[in-house]
Amino acid sequence: MATLTFHKLTPGAGLKVLLALLAVLVALGLASAYVMEHEGHVITGMNNQIVWGMPHVFAVFLIVAASGALNLASVASVFNRADYKPFGRVSALLAITLLVGGLVVLVLDLGRPDRLTVAMTTYNFRSIFAWNIYLYTGFVVIVAAYLFVMMDRGVSRFAAVATAVGTLAFVWRLILTTGTGSIFGFLSAREAYDSAILAPLFIAASLLYGLAVSILVLHVLARNQRQQFMGEDMLGRFRGLLILFSLAVLYFTAVFFLTKLYMSKHYGIVGFMLRDGGIYTAVFWLGQVGFGSLLPLVILAASKTRAAILSASALFIFGGLAQMYALIIGGQAYPLQLFPGMIETSSFFDGVVASYHPSIYEVGLGVGGLAFALLLAAIAATLLPVLPKGERI
Repeated sequence: MATLTFHKLTPGAGLKVLLALLAVLVALGLASAYVMEHEGHVITGMNNQIVWGMPHVFAVFLIVAASGALNLASVASVFNRADYKPFGRVSALLAITLLVGGLVVLVLDLGRPDRLTVAMTTYNFRSIFAWNIYLYTGFVVIVAAYLFVMMDRGVSRFAAVATAVGTLAFVWRLILTTGTGSIFGFLSAREAYDSAILAPLFIAASLLYGLAVSILVLHVLARNQRQQFMGEDMLGRFRGLLILFSLAVLYFTAVFFLTKLYMSKHYGIVGFMLRDGGIYTAVFWLGQVGFGSLLPLVILAASKTRAAILSASALFIFGGLAQMYALIIGGQAYPLQLFPGMIETSSFFDGVVASYHPSIYEVGLGVGGLAFALLLAAIAATLLPVLPKGERI
């Protein structure tokens, strides 16, 4: 195999326009966070029932996609697939920036970002949230070390070192995604969560959404550099992986609901999510299953072209956001069962499905976080030689 060479990103006219648009979205996201900070969350759609709104939808999606974005580098180092090595550096860089973008959204959505130091210095290790602080920061450090090993010629000559660091990053990202899924799986008070299946479901989702984001980013960068990073053979492999990962997400989603149906006490939440949940049912069936899973699968089955794979990737990302919305928001909207087998009525909305209408500020913050992750990746790519040399087009 020919020696791999890498270069820095040189933004062309089209990419400069895209980066300027991303910068505007980041500014709007910061402005949204500023308004929510000074006016309070009363201006958002969140309330005492829905405490995790649209920012959390974007944040969790970014964190999950960050884990999956590292998959290309992991396949190259851990499983010794030389054909994936050209994408290793971009894969690691994108994993870091997507995670940072998601964490930025979480921090700015806290209401009191200045109290982050309390969360960083006071830990309750019986809480999954405390564990995730270490998982997230550890992921950034380990993947940064992984990127250094791939870029430093003196270290990269030792295959054992690269494999060891790559294996550590691979295992850590599995643990991280398990921890993210367990945030919901450990919440036994919420019937929509409270399931061990959420951990493997999030792992499958991370593989799908991380790969979809990676494909689109690689395509944009390749077009800007007037090079071809992804040949027809590699696109065929990506197509097969997209199909496999999408089927895995659908499988674990089906197992999740079948597991709930096995216990009669969960009939209510399953009926709510799949039939009676209004907007949440529509988002699940139309957003996640229809346009976000089945339609891209049909596209991939019908065509092997680059346009089909890119279109399917974009639809999978849309489906991922729909999945997070249906799970996170819908799971909170369903009333808590404080006294199983009894009906509660009070002035505090007991037994009532919560209403939620996301505000423009929440959407602005979430989109701003996504734009920040992509902008940060582009800026880093102009400073570091992470792009592989491809064929001129």
